[in-house]
Parts: sequence; C-alpha cells; structure tokens
Amino acid sequence: MSQSIPLMSSWLKSEPSDILHFLDLAKITNRKMVQNLWWGAGYNIIAIPLAAGVLAFAGLILDPAVWSGCHGNVDSYRCD
Repeated sequence: MSQSIPLMSSWLKSEPSDILHFLDLAKITNRKMVQNLWWGAGYNIIAIPLAAGVLAFAGLILDPAVWSGCHGNVDSYRCD
C-alpha cells in the first residue's frame, strides 16, 4: 500500500476529484490501522499470560522467546 503513494504523485494533476481518491486512501489506511490494533491486542491478551506461566499448573510452560517468535510469524501472515 505504501509503495503506491510515490506512484500516485506521478499521475496527480491537482484536479478536485483527486481529493476523493486521497480520502478513500485515508479511509483504507485508517481501517488497516484499526485492524492491526485489534489483532495486536488480541495476541497480547492471549500470549502474555501464557508466556508468564498462567497454565504452569497444567504443565504448560513456554519460554517467552518462543512467543516472541510466534509474534513475528503472526505479523508476517496478517500483512496485506
């Protein structure tokens, strides 16, 4: 998405309709930011307690480094 912004300047001719295109781009960007915020919050709600040992009584103890690796994988899969 960010790669298209420099390309947009090449066809930008200062027409009033371009404002509508930029407003659409702003809506899409805002939607993606909110989506990433919710994905990040959901991940942290699940992963931080598990990495802290909430399920240690059940024998499930995971190293925080493992969860850090999982976080990197989650980020790479949800990028559009």
